[in-house]
Amino acid sequence: MRRLDLRSILLISIVGLSGALQNDAQSALRQCISEEGATKRSLIALEKFKEVPRLKNYFKQSNAYAVFPNVVKGGIGIGGARGDGEVFQKCKAIGSTSMTQVSVGFQLGGQAFSQIIFFKNKSDTDRFTQGKFEFGASASAALITEGAATEAAYSDGVGVLTLSKGGLMYEASIGGQKFNFSPYK
Repeated sequence: MRRLDLRSILLISIVGLSGALQNDAQSALRQCISEEGATKRSLIALEKFKEVPRLKNYFKQSNAYAVFPNVVKGGIGIGGARGDGEVFQKCKAIGSTSMTQVSVGFQLGGQAFSQIIFFKNKSDTDRFTQGKFEFGASASAALITEGAATEAAYSDGVGVLTLSKGGLMYEASIGGQKFNFSPYK
Protein backbone atom coordinates (compact mmCIF):
# COMPACT_ATOMS: atom_id res chain seq x y z
CA MET A 1 0.00 0.00 0.00
CA ARG A 2 2.86 2.32 0.79
CA ARG A 3 4.33 1.78 -2.72
CA LEU A 4 1.03 2.75 -4.29
CA ASP A 5 0.98 5.99 -2.35
CA LEU A 6 4.56 6.77 -3.34
CA ARG A 7 3.79 6.05 -7.02
CA SER A 8 0.70 8.23 -6.86
CA ILE A 9 2.66 11.07 -5.32
CA LEU A 10 5.40 10.67 -7.94
CA LEU A 11 2.86 10.60 -10.80
CA ILE A 12 1.03 13.67 -9.46
CA SER A 13 4.36 15.48 -9.09
CA ILE A 14 5.40 14.69 -12.67
CA VAL A 15 2.02 15.75 -14.07
CA GLY A 16 2.11 18.94 -11.99
CA LEU A 17 5.67 19.74 -13.05
CA SER A 18 4.93 19.17 -16.74
CA GLY A 19 1.85 21.39 -16.43
CA ALA A 20 3.93 24.09 -14.74
CA LEU A 21 6.61 23.86 -17.45
CA GLN A 22 3.96 24.07 -20.16
CA ASN A 23 2.39 27.10 -18.45
CA ASP A 24 5.85 28.70 -18.18
CA ALA A 25 6.44 28.13 -21.90
CA GLN A 26 3.04 29.58 -22.79
CA SER A 27 3.67 32.46 -20.40
CA ALA A 28 7.02 33.19 -22.05
CA LEU A 29 5.35 33.28 -25.47
CA ARG A 30 2.61 35.57 -24.19
CA GLN A 31 4.94 37.83 -22.20
CA CYS A 32 6.25 39.27 -25.43
CA ILE A 33 2.80 40.51 -26.40
CA SER A 34 1.18 41.17 -23.03
CA GLU A 35 3.34 44.03 -21.82
CA GLU A 36 2.42 47.67 -21.47
CA GLY A 37 -1.33 47.94 -21.58
CA ALA A 38 -2.45 45.46 -24.20
CA THR A 39 -6.11 44.58 -23.77
CA LYS A 40 -7.31 41.02 -23.34
CA ARG A 41 -9.37 41.24 -26.55
CA SER A 42 -6.31 42.23 -28.57
CA LEU A 43 -4.23 39.45 -27.03
CA ILE A 44 -6.89 36.83 -27.78
CA ALA A 45 -7.16 38.02 -31.40
CA LEU A 46 -3.38 38.10 -31.70
CA GLU A 47 -3.16 34.49 -30.50
CA LYS A 48 -5.69 33.48 -33.19
CA PHE A 49 -3.66 35.25 -35.88
CA LYS A 50 -0.46 33.58 -34.62
CA GLU A 51 -2.13 30.20 -35.18
CA VAL A 52 -2.35 30.92 -38.93
CA PRO A 53 0.76 29.23 -40.41
CA ARG A 54 1.09 31.58 -43.39
CA LEU A 55 1.48 34.56 -41.03
CA LYS A 56 4.63 33.25 -39.34
CA ASN A 57 6.96 35.19 -41.65
CA TYR A 58 4.86 38.34 -41.36
CA PHE A 59 5.30 38.31 -37.59
CA LYS A 60 9.05 37.69 -38.01
CA GLN A 61 9.65 40.27 -40.74
CA SER A 62 7.30 43.12 -39.87
CA ASN A 63 8.32 46.23 -37.98
CA ALA A 64 4.90 46.49 -36.32
CA TYR A 65 1.29 45.38 -36.69
CA ALA A 66 -2.16 46.70 -35.84
CA VAL A 67 -4.67 44.20 -34.45
CA PHE A 68 -8.42 44.83 -34.61
CA PRO A 69 -10.13 42.08 -32.54
CA ASN A 70 -13.67 42.91 -33.66
CA VAL A 71 -14.66 44.90 -36.73
CA VAL A 72 -18.39 45.15 -37.40
CA LYS A 73 -19.55 45.94 -40.93
CA GLY A 74 -23.03 46.44 -42.34
CA GLY A 75 -24.90 48.16 -45.10
CA ILE A 76 -27.98 48.60 -47.24
CA GLY A 77 -26.81 50.70 -50.20
CA ILE A 78 -24.69 52.87 -47.92
CA GLY A 79 -22.52 50.97 -45.51
CA GLY A 80 -20.01 51.35 -42.79
CA ALA A 81 -17.62 49.49 -40.56
CA ARG A 82 -16.00 50.25 -37.24
CA GLY A 83 -13.35 48.57 -35.11
CA ASP A 84 -10.95 49.35 -32.28
CA GLY A 85 -7.58 47.73 -31.67
CA GLU A 86 -3.97 48.15 -30.71
CA VAL A 87 -0.62 48.57 -32.42
CA PHE A 88 2.29 46.33 -31.40
CA GLN A 89 5.97 47.00 -32.06
CA LYS A 90 8.95 45.02 -30.77
CA CYS A 91 6.74 42.85 -28.57
CA LYS A 92 4.81 45.59 -26.84
CA ALA A 93 1.58 47.48 -27.30
CA ILE A 94 2.54 51.03 -28.28
CA GLY A 95 -0.92 52.54 -28.70
CA SER A 96 -4.60 52.18 -29.43
CA THR A 97 -6.12 52.50 -32.87
CA SER A 98 -9.54 52.74 -34.45
CA MET A 99 -10.78 52.06 -37.96
CA THR A 100 -13.81 53.63 -39.63
CA GLN A 101 -15.07 52.71 -43.09
CA VAL A 102 -17.77 54.25 -45.25
CA SER A 103 -18.86 52.65 -48.53
CA VAL A 104 -21.40 53.34 -51.26
CA GLY A 105 -22.76 50.86 -53.80
CA PHE A 106 -24.63 47.58 -53.88
CA GLN A 107 -24.36 46.06 -50.44
CA LEU A 108 -26.72 44.24 -48.15
CA GLY A 109 -26.08 42.51 -44.85
CA GLY A 110 -23.66 42.56 -42.00
CA GLN A 111 -20.59 40.75 -40.81
CA ALA A 112 -18.00 40.71 -38.05
CA PHE A 113 -14.31 39.94 -38.47
CA SER A 114 -10.87 40.40 -36.92
CA GLN A 115 -8.22 42.22 -38.93
CA ILE A 116 -4.46 42.51 -38.69
CA ILE A 117 -2.34 44.98 -40.65
CA PHE A 118 1.41 44.33 -40.90
CA PHE A 119 3.83 47.22 -41.47
CA LYS A 120 7.01 46.11 -43.22
CA ASN A 121 9.42 48.76 -41.96
CA LYS A 122 9.67 51.74 -39.63
CA SER A 123 8.59 54.28 -42.24
CA ASP A 124 5.38 52.31 -42.86
CA THR A 125 4.74 52.16 -39.10
CA ASP A 126 5.45 55.90 -38.78
CA ARG A 127 3.02 56.66 -41.60
CA PHE A 128 0.30 54.82 -39.64
CA THR A 129 1.10 56.28 -36.20
CA GLN A 130 1.31 59.82 -37.62
CA GLY A 131 -2.19 59.59 -39.12
CA LYS A 132 -1.01 59.57 -42.75
CA PHE A 133 -2.45 56.16 -43.51
CA GLU A 134 -5.75 55.05 -45.03
CA PHE A 135 -7.05 52.55 -47.54
CA GLY A 136 -8.79 54.33 -50.39
CA ALA A 137 -11.17 53.03 -53.01
CA SER A 138 -8.21 51.40 -54.71
CA ALA A 139 -6.40 50.11 -51.64
CA SER A 140 -2.85 49.11 -52.36
CA ALA A 141 -2.37 46.82 -49.36
CA ALA A 142 -1.46 43.22 -50.09
CA LEU A 143 -4.31 40.97 -49.06
CA ILE A 144 -2.62 37.92 -47.57
CA THR A 145 -3.81 34.79 -49.35
CA GLU A 146 -3.32 31.04 -49.07
CA GLY A 147 0.03 29.94 -50.36
CA ALA A 148 2.01 32.88 -48.99
CA ALA A 149 5.47 31.33 -48.91
CA THR A 150 8.73 32.04 -47.13
CA GLU A 151 8.86 35.70 -48.11
CA ALA A 152 6.11 37.90 -46.73
CA ALA A 153 4.37 39.75 -49.58
CA TYR A 154 3.69 43.43 -48.98
CA SER A 155 2.22 46.11 -51.19
CA ASP A 156 3.35 49.64 -50.42
CA GLY A 157 4.82 48.29 -47.16
CA VAL A 158 1.53 46.85 -45.88
CA GLY A 159 0.01 43.36 -45.59
CA VAL A 160 -3.57 42.73 -44.39
CA LEU A 161 -5.46 39.64 -43.23
CA THR A 162 -9.00 39.28 -41.94
CA LEU A 163 -10.50 36.35 -40.06
CA SER A 164 -14.28 36.08 -40.39
CA LYS A 165 -16.31 35.81 -37.20
CA GLY A 166 -19.69 35.48 -38.87
CA GLY A 167 -22.42 37.17 -40.83
CA LEU A 168 -23.33 37.44 -44.46
CA MET A 169 -22.60 40.43 -46.67
CA TYR A 170 -23.21 40.89 -50.38
CA GLU A 171 -21.11 43.75 -51.59
CA ALA A 172 -20.00 45.53 -54.76
CA SER A 173 -19.13 48.92 -53.34
CA ILE A 174 -16.49 51.62 -53.25
CA GLY A 175 -15.22 52.95 -49.98
CA GLY A 176 -12.20 53.51 -47.83
CA GLN A 177 -10.87 52.81 -44.37
CA LYS A 178 -9.61 55.64 -42.17
CA PHE A 179 -7.45 54.99 -39.11
CA ASN A 180 -6.70 56.91 -35.92
CA PHE A 181 -3.82 56.20 -33.53
CA SER A 182 -3.27 57.24 -29.90
CA PRO A 183 0.11 56.35 -28.36
CA TYR A 184 0.35 54.87 -24.88
CA LYS A 185 2.27 57.01 -22.45
